[in-house]
Amino acid sequence: MPASLPPFRLRPAGGSPGPVLRRGLAVVAALPLLTLAACGYGSQADDGAQQKVAAGAEKTDGLDSVRIGYFGNLTHATALVGVQKGFFQKELGATVVKPSVFNAGPSEIEALNSGSIDIGWIGPSPAINGYTKSDGKSLRIIGGSASGGVKLVVDPKKITSLADVKGKKIATPQLGNTQDVAFLNWIAEQGWKVDAQSGKGDVSVVRTDNKITPDAYKSGSIDGAWVPEPTASKLVAEGAKVLLDESSLWPDKKFVITNIIVSQKFLREHPKAVEAVLKASVETNKWINAHPDEAKTAANRQLGVDSGKELPENVLDPAWTSIQITDDPLASTLDTEAKHAVKAGLLQSPKLAGIYDLAPLNKVLKAAGEPTVDDAGLGAE
Repeated sequence: MPASLPPFRLRPAGGSPGPVLRRGLAVVAALPLLTLAACGYGSQADDGAQQKVAAGAEKTDGLDSVRIGYFGNLTHATALVGVQKGFFQKELGATVVKPSVFNAGPSEIEALNSGSIDIGWIGPSPAINGYTKSDGKSLRIIGGSASGGVKLVVDPKKITSLADVKGKKIATPQLGNTQDVAFLNWIAEQGWKVDAQSGKGDVSVVRTDNKITPDAYKSGSIDGAWVPEPTASKLVAEGAKVLLDESSLWPDKKFVITNIIVSQKFLREHPKAVEAVLKASVETNKWINAHPDEAKTAANRQLGVDSGKELPENVLDPAWTSIQITDDPLASTLDTEAKHAVKAGLLQSPKLAGIYDLAPLNKVLKAAGEPTVDDAGLGAE
């Protein structure tokens, strides 16, 4: 990684840009990595029988394996279903798919940088972080995966309208993560003031890990949360109400929640393997959209394989219907999300030119007779 400073710094509250913080820059910076189970940076997924290699299959790009990373989250449905139903293995032939499950974006980026994984499904904020922190040398976004699946859910006894959010305690997953930035931007648009770093102001923004947010809600320590699925639906199952779906704030009700990234080294050295994974992703997404109920079951089954526990129907069903599966990375919305972070004072304008390389995906889409996608002017030369 280059020794020079990244192109932006986090700002201290109410002041000019401060020194670079050690634990990272960008939207997910200043946050400790979550402890991960099992080995290395992420826990090895139990892929079971889904990764059986077909008789007579040949290796792709001469590789013994391709290592992919994703979160145990419904917004990573492409990866969950692709592993569970064997789409990735089918396209990679005798090159074995080795999936790993992560709990935090910074950990997955670190795994990509170290070579522990080759390709990953990840949210926009850690992708921005990984790209800018390396001066544009670590990764490329090569495809889309999901849109939506983020909601403001509240205690209906305390909050009955959007105006009632003022003065209340609302959880977000992490300081500066994708949902935190979106909520801070929404607060600003209401004309309210909140110090981004401390979360104090006209609304109390309480940074809380998604795993404990339902317990925080049940105990009354928070009045609501701006969170992704399935956390939002878990809160609803505890009596909360959906006050706002974030998709309603975006043009065409679409915004990026999950992208596909690859290390630039792997992209350069193994283009056929990258193309195979993208082809599998496109085929998986097509199957998901054509068979939503079967896909929902497959995604939940893989969540059970990876975590030991499937989601109950009263959480799974509403969470699933709020997520749109797409090949389009929705590049213009990633750029907008970065601008929201700048507006909130968490981010100094990043240099995102070159973060996308959609040529391999567009090749796959064109061959499949599907519309190609756009990089919003942020593509690699």
